[in-house]
Amino acid sequence: MRRIAWVLVAVGLLLGAGMRGLPAAAQSPARLEPQEGVYFGMNIRWDEDSIVSVANRLGHTPAVVVRFFNFPFTPDDLVQLEDTVSQAALAGAMVMITLEPFDGLETVTPQVAEDLAIRLAAYNAAGVPIFVRFGHEMNGSWYPWCQKPEQYKAAFRLIAEAVHARAPFSAMVWAPNYGGGYPFSGGVYEAQPGTPEFEALDTNNDNVLSMEDDMYAPYYPGDDVVDWVGMSLYHWGHTYPWRENEIPEVGKFIEQLQGRYNGLGGDDRAVPDFHQEYGVARNKPIAIPETAAMYNTEEGGADELVMKRAWWRQVFSAQTRTELLRVRMISWFEIRKHETEIGGALVNWAVTLDPAMAAAFRADLPGYLIFAEGAPILTRTYLPALVR
Repeated sequence: MRRIAWVLVAVGLLLGAGMRGLPAAAQSPARLEPQEGVYFGMNIRWDEDSIVSVANRLGHTPAVVVRFFNFPFTPDDLVQLEDTVSQAALAGAMVMITLEPFDGLETVTPQVAEDLAIRLAAYNAAGVPIFVRFGHEMNGSWYPWCQKPEQYKAAFRLIAEAVHARAPFSAMVWAPNYGGGYPFSGGVYEAQPGTPEFEALDTNNDNVLSMEDDMYAPYYPGDDVVDWVGMSLYHWGHTYPWRENEIPEVGKFIEQLQGRYNGLGGDDRAVPDFHQEYGVARNKPIAIPETAAMYNTEEGGADELVMKRAWWRQVFSAQTRTELLRVRMISWFEIRKHETEIGGALVNWAVTLDPAMAAAFRADLPGYLIFAEGAPILTRTYLPALVR
Protein backbone atom coordinates (compact mmCIF):
# COMPACT_ATOMS: atom_id res chain seq x y z
CA MET A 1 0.00 0.00 0.00
CA ARG A 2 3.01 2.30 -0.44
CA ARG A 3 1.33 4.29 -3.21
CA ILE A 4 -1.18 5.77 -0.79
CA ALA A 5 0.91 5.80 2.37
CA TRP A 6 1.92 9.47 2.35
CA VAL A 7 -1.55 10.67 1.41
CA LEU A 8 -3.18 8.61 4.14
CA VAL A 9 -0.64 9.51 6.78
CA ALA A 10 -1.32 13.20 6.12
CA VAL A 11 -5.04 12.69 6.59
CA GLY A 12 -4.43 10.43 9.56
CA LEU A 13 -2.57 13.16 11.41
CA LEU A 14 -5.81 15.13 11.46
CA LEU A 15 -7.43 12.31 13.36
CA GLY A 16 -4.73 10.79 15.47
CA ALA A 17 -4.73 13.31 18.31
CA GLY A 18 -8.49 13.11 18.72
CA MET A 19 -8.67 9.31 18.64
CA ARG A 20 -5.76 8.42 20.91
CA GLY A 21 -6.82 7.66 24.42
CA LEU A 22 -10.45 7.00 23.59
CA PRO A 23 -11.84 3.59 24.64
CA ALA A 24 -12.28 1.12 21.78
CA ALA A 25 -16.07 1.32 21.92
CA ALA A 26 -15.99 5.10 21.63
CA GLN A 27 -13.79 4.84 18.55
CA SER A 28 -16.22 2.55 16.72
CA PRO A 29 -19.37 4.22 15.37
CA ALA A 30 -19.42 1.14 13.15
CA ARG A 31 -22.47 2.02 11.14
CA LEU A 32 -21.10 5.39 9.99
CA GLU A 33 -24.63 6.78 10.13
CA PRO A 34 -24.72 10.58 9.91
CA GLN A 35 -26.12 12.40 12.90
CA GLU A 36 -28.22 14.50 10.54
CA GLY A 37 -28.96 14.57 6.84
CA VAL A 38 -28.29 12.21 3.94
CA TYR A 39 -24.92 11.40 2.37
CA PHE A 40 -24.71 12.27 -1.32
CA GLY A 41 -22.77 9.69 -3.29
CA MET A 42 -21.75 8.92 -6.85
CA ASN A 43 -20.82 5.84 -8.83
CA ILE A 44 -17.95 7.02 -11.04
CA ARG A 45 -16.56 5.64 -14.31
CA TRP A 46 -13.11 5.36 -12.76
CA ASP A 47 -11.19 4.51 -15.92
CA GLU A 48 -12.07 7.90 -17.41
CA ASP A 49 -13.22 10.02 -14.48
CA SER A 50 -12.14 11.06 -10.98
CA ILE A 51 -13.50 12.58 -7.78
CA VAL A 52 -11.97 15.95 -8.65
CA SER A 53 -13.49 15.93 -12.15
CA VAL A 54 -16.93 15.05 -10.85
CA ALA A 55 -16.69 17.70 -8.14
CA ASN A 56 -15.70 20.32 -10.69
CA ARG A 57 -18.65 19.48 -12.94
CA LEU A 58 -21.17 19.19 -10.11
CA GLY A 59 -19.97 22.01 -7.89
CA HIS A 60 -19.92 19.65 -4.88
CA THR A 61 -17.66 16.81 -3.78
CA PRO A 62 -19.61 13.57 -3.14
CA ALA A 63 -19.51 12.39 0.44
CA VAL A 64 -19.35 8.79 -0.78
CA VAL A 65 -17.77 7.40 -3.93
CA VAL A 66 -18.63 3.91 -5.17
CA ARG A 67 -16.33 1.51 -7.00
CA PHE A 68 -16.68 -2.16 -8.01
CA PHE A 69 -13.97 -4.77 -7.41
CA ASN A 70 -13.46 -8.45 -8.11
CA PHE A 71 -13.30 -10.32 -4.82
CA PRO A 72 -10.98 -11.82 -3.78
CA PHE A 73 -8.94 -8.93 -5.13
CA THR A 74 -6.73 -9.37 -8.16
CA PRO A 75 -3.44 -7.43 -8.34
CA ASP A 76 -5.14 -4.92 -10.65
CA ASP A 77 -8.00 -4.54 -8.18
CA LEU A 78 -5.57 -3.69 -5.41
CA VAL A 79 -3.96 -0.99 -7.54
CA GLN A 80 -7.42 0.44 -8.28
CA LEU A 81 -8.44 0.25 -4.62
CA GLU A 82 -5.38 2.17 -3.51
CA ASP A 83 -6.00 4.82 -6.15
CA THR A 84 -9.62 5.15 -5.02
CA VAL A 85 -8.71 5.53 -1.36
CA SER A 86 -5.97 8.02 -2.25
CA GLN A 87 -8.46 10.18 -4.13
CA ALA A 88 -10.99 9.91 -1.30
CA ALA A 89 -8.38 10.85 1.31
CA LEU A 90 -7.49 14.01 -0.58
CA ALA A 91 -11.16 14.90 -1.08
CA GLY A 92 -12.24 14.12 2.49
CA ALA A 93 -14.70 11.55 1.14
CA MET A 94 -15.75 8.04 2.10
CA VAL A 95 -15.54 4.99 -0.16
CA MET A 96 -18.10 2.27 -0.83
CA ILE A 97 -16.36 -0.81 -2.15
CA THR A 98 -18.70 -3.18 -3.96
CA LEU A 99 -17.17 -6.66 -3.74
CA GLU A 100 -18.10 -9.04 -6.56
CA PRO A 101 -17.18 -12.74 -6.04
CA PHE A 102 -17.30 -13.69 -9.73
CA ASP A 103 -15.35 -16.90 -9.11
CA GLY A 104 -17.94 -18.15 -6.65
CA LEU A 105 -18.90 -17.67 -3.03
CA GLU A 106 -16.64 -20.56 -2.05
CA THR A 107 -13.63 -18.30 -2.74
CA VAL A 108 -14.54 -16.19 0.29
CA THR A 109 -12.41 -17.97 2.89
CA PRO A 110 -11.54 -16.94 6.46
CA GLN A 111 -8.08 -15.82 5.28
CA VAL A 112 -9.55 -13.70 2.47
CA ALA A 113 -11.92 -12.07 4.96
CA GLU A 114 -9.09 -11.44 7.44
CA ASP A 115 -6.85 -9.92 4.76
CA LEU A 116 -9.67 -7.56 3.75
CA ALA A 117 -10.26 -6.49 7.35
CA ILE A 118 -6.57 -5.76 7.92
CA ARG A 119 -6.46 -3.62 4.79
CA LEU A 120 -9.60 -1.69 5.76
CA ALA A 121 -8.24 -1.13 9.27
CA ALA A 122 -5.23 0.63 7.75
CA TYR A 123 -7.47 2.88 5.65
CA ASN A 124 -9.63 3.63 8.68
CA ALA A 125 -6.61 4.47 10.83
CA ALA A 126 -5.61 7.01 8.20
CA GLY A 127 -9.05 8.63 8.30
CA VAL A 128 -10.89 7.06 5.35
CA PRO A 129 -14.20 5.41 6.28
CA ILE A 130 -15.20 2.43 4.11
CA PHE A 131 -18.61 0.98 3.31
CA VAL A 132 -18.40 -2.68 2.27
CA ARG A 133 -21.19 -3.75 -0.08
CA PHE A 134 -20.65 -7.47 -0.54
CA GLY A 135 -22.39 -9.43 -3.28
CA HIS A 136 -24.94 -6.77 -4.22
CA GLU A 137 -28.23 -7.73 -5.91
CA MET A 138 -27.91 -11.27 -4.59
CA ASN A 139 -31.65 -11.78 -5.12
CA GLY A 140 -31.21 -11.28 -8.88
CA SER A 141 -30.41 -14.00 -11.39
CA TRP A 142 -27.48 -12.43 -13.25
CA TYR A 143 -24.41 -12.88 -11.03
CA PRO A 144 -22.66 -16.07 -9.86
CA TRP A 145 -23.56 -15.25 -6.22
CA CYS A 146 -27.26 -14.79 -6.98
CA GLN A 147 -30.05 -16.97 -5.56
CA LYS A 148 -27.73 -18.98 -3.31
CA PRO A 149 -29.14 -17.71 0.01
CA GLU A 150 -27.42 -19.97 2.54
CA GLN A 151 -24.01 -19.80 0.90
CA TYR A 152 -24.36 -16.05 0.44
CA LYS A 153 -25.29 -15.42 4.06
CA ALA A 154 -22.39 -17.51 5.32
CA ALA A 155 -19.91 -15.55 3.16
CA PHE A 156 -21.38 -12.20 4.23
CA ARG A 157 -21.13 -13.17 7.91
CA LEU A 158 -17.53 -14.32 7.49
CA ILE A 159 -16.53 -10.95 6.04
CA ALA A 160 -18.60 -8.92 8.49
CA GLU A 161 -17.17 -10.62 11.56
CA ALA A 162 -13.61 -9.96 10.39
CA VAL A 163 -14.34 -6.35 9.45
CA HIS A 164 -16.15 -5.61 12.69
CA ALA A 165 -13.30 -7.08 14.72
CA ARG A 166 -10.55 -5.03 13.05
CA ALA A 167 -11.88 -2.00 11.14
CA PRO A 168 -13.85 0.35 13.41
CA PHE A 169 -14.72 2.87 10.72
CA SER A 170 -15.96 0.36 8.17
CA ALA A 171 -19.60 -0.61 7.76
CA MET A 172 -21.18 -3.68 6.16
CA VAL A 173 -23.91 -2.96 3.60
CA TRP A 174 -26.49 -5.57 2.58
CA ALA A 175 -28.09 -4.43 -0.66
CA PRO A 176 -30.52 -6.52 -2.73
CA ASN A 177 -32.07 -5.45 -6.01
CA TYR A 178 -35.56 -3.94 -5.99
CA GLY A 179 -37.95 -6.90 -5.91
CA GLY A 180 -40.30 -5.99 -8.77
CA GLY A 181 -40.05 -8.79 -11.34
CA TYR A 182 -38.66 -11.38 -8.90
CA PRO A 183 -37.35 -14.06 -9.36
CA PHE A 184 -36.13 -12.51 -12.62
CA SER A 185 -36.76 -15.66 -14.61
CA GLY A 186 -34.40 -16.59 -17.41
CA GLY A 187 -31.20 -15.44 -15.76
CA VAL A 188 -28.17 -17.71 -15.88
CA TYR A 189 -28.12 -18.12 -12.10
CA GLU A 190 -31.84 -18.57 -11.45
CA ALA A 191 -32.49 -21.19 -8.75
CA GLN A 192 -33.81 -24.43 -10.25
CA PRO A 193 -36.60 -26.66 -8.91
CA GLY A 194 -35.36 -29.58 -6.87
CA THR A 195 -32.32 -27.78 -5.50
CA PRO A 196 -31.71 -26.69 -1.89
CA GLU A 197 -31.58 -23.09 -3.14
CA PHE A 198 -35.04 -23.33 -4.68
CA GLU A 199 -36.44 -24.85 -1.50
CA ALA A 200 -34.96 -22.07 0.65
CA LEU A 201 -36.40 -19.38 -1.63
CA ASP A 202 -39.89 -20.90 -1.89
CA THR A 203 -41.06 -19.03 1.20
CA ASN A 204 -44.77 -19.75 0.71
CA ASN A 205 -44.14 -23.46 -0.03
CA ASP A 206 -46.15 -23.62 -3.26
CA ASN A 207 -43.31 -25.15 -5.33
CA VAL A 208 -43.12 -22.04 -7.50
CA LEU A 209 -40.79 -19.06 -7.24
CA SER A 210 -42.73 -15.87 -7.87
CA MET A 211 -43.37 -12.43 -6.45
CA GLU A 212 -45.58 -14.15 -3.88
CA ASP A 213 -42.36 -15.33 -2.24
CA ASP A 214 -40.36 -12.98 -0.04
CA MET A 215 -37.59 -11.70 -2.29
CA TYR A 216 -35.51 -10.16 0.52
CA ALA A 217 -35.74 -12.17 3.76
CA PRO A 218 -34.08 -15.45 2.64
CA TYR A 219 -30.93 -13.50 1.78
CA TYR A 220 -30.69 -11.41 4.96
CA PRO A 221 -27.53 -12.35 6.93
CA GLY A 222 -28.72 -11.08 10.33
CA ASP A 223 -28.99 -7.88 12.35
CA ASP A 224 -25.73 -8.60 14.17
CA VAL A 225 -23.62 -8.43 11.00
CA VAL A 226 -25.52 -5.91 8.85
CA ASP A 227 -24.78 -2.23 9.55
CA TRP A 228 -26.64 -0.67 6.63
CA VAL A 229 -29.32 -2.04 4.37
CA GLY A 230 -29.58 -0.82 0.81
CA MET A 231 -31.17 -1.26 -2.57
CA SER A 232 -30.36 -0.71 -6.24
CA LEU A 233 -33.33 1.29 -7.53
CA TYR A 234 -33.36 2.70 -11.06
CA HIS A 235 -35.93 4.07 -13.44
CA TRP A 236 -35.50 1.91 -16.54
CA GLY A 237 -38.84 2.76 -18.06
CA HIS A 238 -42.30 1.23 -17.89
CA THR A 239 -42.14 -2.21 -19.52
CA TYR A 240 -39.41 -4.69 -20.38
CA PRO A 241 -37.25 -4.57 -22.51
CA TRP A 242 -37.16 -0.84 -21.65
CA ARG A 243 -35.74 0.43 -24.94
CA GLU A 244 -37.68 3.68 -25.24
CA ASN A 245 -37.00 6.67 -23.00
CA GLU A 246 -40.03 7.21 -20.76
CA ILE A 247 -40.80 9.73 -18.04
CA PRO A 248 -41.24 8.14 -14.58
CA GLU A 249 -44.58 8.49 -12.83
CA VAL A 250 -44.81 10.87 -9.91
CA GLY A 251 -44.11 9.13 -6.59
CA LYS A 252 -42.60 5.98 -8.13
CA PHE A 253 -39.37 6.07 -6.08
CA ILE A 254 -41.10 6.25 -2.70
CA GLU A 255 -43.81 3.78 -3.65
CA GLN A 256 -41.24 1.18 -4.70
CA LEU A 257 -39.31 1.50 -1.44
CA GLN A 258 -42.57 1.20 0.51
CA GLY A 259 -43.88 -1.79 -1.45
CA ARG A 260 -46.95 -0.05 -2.81
CA TYR A 261 -46.06 0.62 -6.45
CA ASN A 262 -48.86 -0.19 -8.92
CA GLY A 263 -48.34 1.76 -12.12
CA LEU A 264 -47.25 1.65 -15.72
CA GLY A 265 -44.51 -0.83 -14.85
CA GLY A 266 -46.98 -3.30 -13.36
CA ASP A 267 -48.48 -4.20 -10.00
CA ASP A 268 -45.60 -4.63 -7.51
CA ARG A 269 -47.66 -4.54 -4.32
CA ALA A 270 -46.46 -8.04 -3.45
CA VAL A 271 -43.02 -6.49 -2.80
CA PRO A 272 -42.41 -5.96 0.95
CA ASP A 273 -42.16 -2.49 2.44
CA PHE A 274 -38.36 -2.37 2.48
CA HIS A 275 -38.18 0.94 4.32
CA GLN A 276 -40.39 -0.28 7.15
CA GLU A 277 -39.15 -3.87 7.47
CA TYR A 278 -35.42 -3.28 7.11
CA GLY A 279 -35.00 0.38 8.00
CA VAL A 280 -37.56 1.22 10.67
CA ALA A 281 -38.23 -2.16 12.29
CA ARG A 282 -34.56 -3.18 12.38
CA ASN A 283 -33.31 0.37 13.03
CA LYS A 284 -30.86 0.22 10.15
CA PRO A 285 -29.81 3.20 8.03
CA ILE A 286 -30.77 2.71 4.38
CA ALA A 287 -28.47 3.39 1.43
CA ILE A 288 -29.50 3.71 -2.19
CA PRO A 289 -26.05 2.78 -3.58
CA GLU A 290 -27.23 3.01 -7.20
CA THR A 291 -29.97 5.12 -8.73
CA ALA A 292 -30.50 7.02 -11.98
CA ALA A 293 -32.93 7.29 -14.89
CA MET A 294 -32.08 5.44 -18.07
CA TYR A 295 -31.48 7.46 -21.21
CA ASN A 296 -31.01 5.19 -24.21
CA THR A 297 -28.87 7.18 -26.63
CA GLU A 298 -29.99 4.96 -29.52
CA GLU A 299 -33.76 5.38 -29.12
CA GLY A 300 -36.32 8.15 -29.17
CA GLY A 301 -38.93 9.04 -26.61
CA ALA A 302 -38.80 11.54 -23.79
CA ASP A 303 -36.34 14.43 -23.70
CA GLU A 304 -33.26 13.49 -21.69
CA LEU A 305 -33.33 16.43 -19.30
CA VAL A 306 -37.08 16.22 -18.75
CA MET A 307 -36.92 12.50 -18.02
CA LYS A 308 -33.90 12.57 -15.71
CA ARG A 309 -35.16 15.64 -13.86
CA ALA A 310 -38.49 13.92 -13.21
CA TRP A 311 -36.57 11.10 -11.52
CA TRP A 312 -34.03 13.11 -9.55
CA ARG A 313 -36.68 15.49 -8.25
CA GLN A 314 -38.52 12.64 -6.58
CA VAL A 315 -35.36 10.84 -5.41
CA PHE A 316 -34.08 14.01 -3.69
CA SER A 317 -37.48 15.47 -2.78
CA ALA A 318 -38.54 16.88 0.57
CA GLN A 319 -41.09 14.07 0.64
CA THR A 320 -38.29 11.49 0.44
CA ARG A 321 -36.69 13.04 3.51
CA THR A 322 -39.94 13.20 5.53
CA GLU A 323 -41.46 9.84 4.51
CA LEU A 324 -38.27 7.78 4.25
CA LEU A 325 -36.53 8.82 7.44
CA ARG A 326 -34.18 5.84 7.47
CA VAL A 327 -32.71 6.68 4.05
CA ARG A 328 -29.31 8.16 4.93
CA MET A 329 -27.36 7.79 1.68
CA ILE A 330 -28.28 8.23 -1.99
CA SER A 331 -25.69 7.60 -4.71
CA TRP A 332 -26.23 8.60 -8.34
CA PHE A 333 -24.94 6.28 -11.09
CA GLU A 334 -22.79 8.79 -12.97
CA ILE A 335 -21.80 6.51 -15.83
CA ARG A 336 -22.31 5.96 -19.55
CA LYS A 337 -22.24 2.27 -20.48
CA HIS A 338 -23.59 -0.36 -22.84
CA GLU A 339 -26.41 -2.27 -21.13
CA THR A 340 -26.94 -5.94 -21.99
CA GLU A 341 -30.51 -5.71 -20.67
CA ILE A 342 -31.45 -3.62 -23.70
CA GLY A 343 -29.39 -5.33 -26.35
CA GLY A 344 -26.11 -3.60 -25.65
CA ALA A 345 -27.39 -0.08 -26.37
CA LEU A 346 -25.34 2.81 -25.00
CA VAL A 347 -27.13 4.26 -21.98
CA ASN A 348 -26.22 7.60 -20.46
CA TRP A 349 -27.15 7.47 -16.79
CA ALA A 350 -25.02 10.53 -15.95
CA VAL A 351 -26.21 14.03 -15.07
CA THR A 352 -23.00 16.10 -15.01
CA LEU A 353 -21.46 15.38 -18.42
CA ASP A 354 -23.65 18.04 -20.03
CA PRO A 355 -23.09 21.47 -18.40
CA ALA A 356 -26.73 22.54 -18.73
CA MET A 357 -27.96 19.33 -17.13
CA ALA A 358 -25.33 19.59 -14.40
CA ALA A 359 -26.56 23.09 -13.56
CA ALA A 360 -30.18 21.91 -13.44
CA PHE A 361 -29.24 18.95 -11.24
CA ARG A 362 -27.17 21.11 -8.88
CA ALA A 363 -30.00 23.63 -8.55
CA ASP A 364 -32.40 20.90 -7.40
CA LEU A 365 -30.15 19.30 -4.78
CA PRO A 366 -31.71 19.84 -1.34
CA GLY A 367 -30.10 21.29 1.74
CA TYR A 368 -30.32 18.04 3.69
CA LEU A 369 -27.58 16.40 1.59
CA ILE A 370 -24.10 15.93 3.06
CA PHE A 371 -21.10 16.55 0.79
CA ALA A 372 -17.38 16.05 1.37
CA GLU A 373 -16.41 19.68 1.50
CA GLY A 374 -14.03 21.14 4.01
CA ALA A 375 -12.55 18.81 6.63
CA PRO A 376 -12.72 15.05 6.09
CA ILE A 377 -16.14 13.62 6.92
CA LEU A 378 -14.73 11.35 9.61
CA THR A 379 -13.41 14.39 11.44
CA ARG A 380 -16.53 16.53 10.97
CA THR A 381 -19.14 13.85 11.62
CA TYR A 382 -17.69 11.72 14.40
CA LEU A 383 -14.73 13.19 16.26
CA PRO A 384 -16.56 16.25 17.68
CA ALA A 385 -19.04 13.91 19.34
CA LEU A 386 -16.38 11.45 20.46
CA VAL A 387 -14.11 13.96 22.20
CA ARG A 388 -16.84 15.92 23.98
